[in-house]
Amino acid sequence: MVEVGVEVKSSPDKFWTASHASTELIPHHHKSIRIIEGDGISVGTIRFLKYAQGAPPITFAEELDDVERLGLYGITDGEIVSFYKTFKATLKVEARGDGSLVKYYIEYEKVNGEVPNPHLAQEMVVKHYNELFNLS
Repeated sequence: MVEVGVEVKSSPDKFWTASHASTELIPHHHKSIRIIEGDGISVGTIRFLKYAQGAPPITFAEELDDVERLGLYGITDGEIVSFYKTFKATLKVEARGDGSLVKYYIEYEKVNGEVPNPHLAQEMVVKHYNELFNLS
């Protein structure tokens, strides 16, 4: 498991809402996110994410809890599934003082021992959240 914690200066609700608008707020990271199954709100919605920086697109299923500010994401298709049997991410936004602590966990199972740990994903998460709120 890989864990990342990023402190942000905005309230938990503001950050949670902004994290779902990343295509508008930081379009140089996410070119598009398209719903391919479900209504976009309910558990089990499946989305297709196209990155803007030449990274291969991915398809993921999500489960969101707006009250707890918790998101569960499971990669279901894309180049990444050729490296990892399982790749699941959890996003949790908690109050911390005047701001928030954003916790991001990646659970994964490699297809073999030669596949590296997903440190690049960890670095992207930190950069993404810092840039989202101009904290870098």
